[in-house]
Amino acid sequence: MEAPGFWDDPDSSNRKMKELKNLKDSVETIEGLETQYEDIETLIEMGYEEDDEQLVSDIRKELDEFIDTFEDIRISTLLSDEYDGLNAILKLNAGAGGTESCDWCFMLYRMYTRWAERKGFSVEVLDYLDGDEAGIKSVTFQVNGTNAYGYLKSEKGVHRLVRISPFNAQGKRQTSFVSLDVMPDIEEDVDVEINEDELRIDTYRSSGAGGQHINKTSSAIRITHIPTGIVVQCQNERSQFQNKDKAMQMLKAKLYMLKKEANAEKLSDIRGEVKEIGWGNQIRSYVMQPYTMVKDHRTSAETGNVDSVMDGAIDLFINEYLKWINVNKTSKESSM
Repeated sequence: MEAPGFWDDPDSSNRKMKELKNLKDSVETIEGLETQYEDIETLIEMGYEEDDEQLVSDIRKELDEFIDTFEDIRISTLLSDEYDGLNAILKLNAGAGGTESCDWCFMLYRMYTRWAERKGFSVEVLDYLDGDEAGIKSVTFQVNGTNAYGYLKSEKGVHRLVRISPFNAQGKRQTSFVSLDVMPDIEEDVDVEINEDELRIDTYRSSGAGGQHINKTSSAIRITHIPTGIVVQCQNERSQFQNKDKAMQMLKAKLYMLKKEANAEKLSDIRGEVKEIGWGNQIRSYVMQPYTMVKDHRTSAETGNVDSVMDGAIDLFINEYLKWINVNKTSKESSM
């Protein structure tokens, strides 16, 4: 009897087709760059021959687009880790600070959805909990697109906001914190054993932006992995069964990634990386008053254009992180 081939496995087949599509898209992008490069050369020659200064703006526009696309391709070559090409699941949690932190949580959620729109990615809300007065207490959402996890893994950590609070009648400056967890959407069954006795499974009514059956049925699922304290939630699917399947998939992916990061330590000991949502643990600060600056504390990348960042222009920080982590990885390998 002939052994089953690679393409007989549906998961493997889907991955292979996705890889082929990504490679085809990359080839088309590179071919487009070659054409654009030739067009720029032609425009420059025409400018010299016709002594036409008006062509300068056209050349500059074409050149800027060429450089942006080239930089995107260059950065994408750094996305070589096992799960970089997958979709990403993000979970934002407001820290202490009540309404102010919940508003900051909503602002970050908007920032990431705007970034996804710029990339041509789609966003699917999996779980959503409104703030008591404004904003969001927590939101779990999936960003679907090529290399979504590879890019967004850079955003994992605590994000700090400094501004004059719109919720403070005295106009005092307020500091707020929100944590972001990022994991790949691993669809295949990963090598993680879960003891059903170590799970607490709760059902609740769907609510907020992600609910399919808002205030109608208790179809939403919350799973708590008792040894680690990890909590995953899903309310976006059409049935309780589907929500449970998606939540279990997220739990397995989370445990697998934590196990991998902790070099296969016992699962009961791998929560060391999870930090308090507060002072001293932030990866990035967003300052709106008394001056404007967004600064990443790992790479030192910064910009004074806070409005642009909050509108989704975070590629500066993502790209600098990918270059930074690649340099660190290369240094470690060369020292071994």
